[in-house]
Formats: sequence, C-alpha cells, structure tokens
Amino acid sequence: MSKVRNVKKVPLNCEICGNRNYHVPKRQNATERLTLKKFCPRCNTHTLHKESK
Repeated sequence: MSKVRNVKKVPLNCEICGNRNYHVPKRQNATERLTLKKFCPRCNTHTLHKESK
C-alpha cells in the first residue's frame, strides 16, 4: 500500500538571470512562494531563487 503524498514539484528561477535551474518539492497547502539560496551555474554564484508558476 502506497502513501498519498501532498507534495508538488515547483520550478525555481534565479533572481539575477531568470534561468530555471531547480525543481524542488513543495507542500500543496503552503500559501507563500518558496525562496531558497542556491547555486546558479549560469551566474556562477550562489543567488536567491524564487518559485515560479
């Protein structure tokens, strides 16, 4: 029997270049947009990545 998960994968965009670098899991009942500091290979630095729709 498998568990039903309330998780959805969302893409993250780099704030500097706008490149979609990551797809991360997020709970479906979360209301605010996800913001993480991740490495952007295009900018070659750690930048802020925000959830895109």
